[in-house]
Amino acid sequence: MYWTLELASKIEDAPWPATKEELIDFAQRSGAPMEIIENLLEIEDEGEQYDSIEDLWPDYPTKEDFFFHEDEY
Repeated sequence: MYWTLELASKIEDAPWPATKEELIDFAQRSGAPMEIIENLLEIEDEGEQYDSIEDLWPDYPTKEDFFFHEDEY
């Protein structure tokens, strides 16, 4: 399983919290690339719900990661 920023951004707007099956359904209905569905199928699932993309990809960059401190420049 691998994630890229482009792939993860396709399911960022999923109806969180969601189960593995709900995420797969969302990806299929939204026309997400097959790599996303393959990644979701590889998740070892015990019926848990995921609250956000960070639960699937802990290193997912947040909006704060892209802000610069203007007062430092």
